[in-house]
Amino acid sequence: MKEAQMTIPHLFRCPISLDLFSDPVTLSTGQTYDRSSIEKWFAFGNLTCPVTMQKLHDPSLVPNHNLRHLIEQWRQMGHHFHPEYSTTIDPLLHLKRNIESPHSTLQDKLQTLEKIPVLMDETPSKTPFLLQIGFLSLFSQLLFGKLDPEFDGKYADFEEKLLSCILKLVPFGEFQCLNMLKEESKLESFLVLFENGSGMMKQSLCRLVGAISSSPETRELCAMMGRNHRFLQGIDHLIQQNFETSEAGIEAISALCCLESNRENLVREGLINGLITYILNTETKERSSAGTAMATLEQIVGSERSGKEALIKDPRGVKAVVKMVFRVSDHGGSESALNSLIMVCYESLEAREKAIDAGVLTQLLLLLQSQCSCRIKSKARTLLKLLRSKWDEEQ
Repeated sequence: MKEAQMTIPHLFRCPISLDLFSDPVTLSTGQTYDRSSIEKWFAFGNLTCPVTMQKLHDPSLVPNHNLRHLIEQWRQMGHHFHPEYSTTIDPLLHLKRNIESPHSTLQDKLQTLEKIPVLMDETPSKTPFLLQIGFLSLFSQLLFGKLDPEFDGKYADFEEKLLSCILKLVPFGEFQCLNMLKEESKLESFLVLFENGSGMMKQSLCRLVGAISSSPETRELCAMMGRNHRFLQGIDHLIQQNFETSEAGIEAISALCCLESNRENLVREGLINGLITYILNTETKERSSAGTAMATLEQIVGSERSGKEALIKDPRGVKAVVKMVFRVSDHGGSESALNSLIMVCYESLEAREKAIDAGVLTQLLLLLQSQCSCRIKSKARTLLKLLRSKWDEEQ
């Protein structure tokens, strides 16, 4: 038995029991334990991570499926790995130690972080090992775990590279790892980075929100983001700031709209104004996320009465939607614009008058003469009939 234990790879042993993992689970600190061992640790009243001794604000246990799968492979191979296993895993463990070690210089850590994306691109087969070793949890903990509320720009490069690695790993990993942001202190770190970070940092955090919104495992976190006043105001500011960063802001709003509960908050925080501003500012841009902005506006208008009212009340609202009915460069957003106008014009005389004043009839005729799809042309005819019938009723 003792000899058998000696053949167990170090990575497969629980740090508490030193036995082979049977049900590996990972804490928010990135450390993995056997479920029964860590639950006993908690049962004794301990609220810390046994390895790092960090206080746990979030004691949730995330199943480490990657490690479990690797252990199963090891068992099936008769407790032996291919000789290349050590040559693969040992260098990765060395990289992790470099990043974790308090003795590593900031420059050493930066160089190590730069190797991770290159490694994933050149050798995709190593990505599961990076996840299994706990790189995603480690990076998330380093980025959001201990940020000074005063924000020291000295570590900006390090933080940007951490976030870049997180975005690279998230699609392959456990989305539950991101639920650490439900902790007040970690969400505060996220907000500090978003408010004070560079344009690149802001855009990357918006992409992270997109990742959060894409998984049912982080649905609750997505809802939290969608009702956070500081974050929503930060996105609005991002959209108004400049065209490059505004695209990331539009993508973040679109991601948050995946939850109906978030849409009312977006209206309340004035994000419809941001969407309208973005659409109107894309007139001279060849490439933009105007189609995404219009589709998001349609979602809000379609599910919230307050969304319809906000669109009509904004002096530029109906005009922005009419502009999207027909664009010479492409028809991206046309269908969403038509759907939105049908919804608001059906109920509101003011909306119909604003649409006609904004030139919707010309836009519809141009669209009907274009090479757009039959479905879009059908909706254009529906809107024309609606405007005509409502006009007849009012005479």
